[in-house]
Amino acid sequence: MRTEITPGQTSDYVGFDLVMADNLPAPSALLADRAYDADSIRRTIEQRNALPVIPMRKSRKRRVGVDRSLYRLRNLVERCFNRLKNARRVATRYDKTAESFLGFIDITSIRLWLRHLST
Repeated sequence: MRTEITPGQTSDYVGFDLVMADNLPAPSALLADRAYDADSIRRTIEQRNALPVIPMRKSRKRRVGVDRSLYRLRNLVERCFNRLKNARRVATRYDKTAESFLGFIDITSIRLWLRHLST
């Protein structure tokens, strides 16, 4: 898992560049919402031999299909964010520094993973 903090007014695709710049294992698909519907993101994912599963924006002139059965799996990611926000410290961001906030996100993620392994 990779986490980055961007300013609140920053667009989603700026965060995409931060996360994908790292040497992470090659994904087989990218499940994302409409905010990531940009030709540059689609090209980047296709260059990495992965399938972009991103619904198109209503303003897109060139129509692009999406695999709906794969897109439904994005619900798992949204539920993961919801569980992270159940930790009050994550939801309200009590920490003063970005490092301590990201550290607590990592700790909360590990706790959720251990809980998942025990079931």
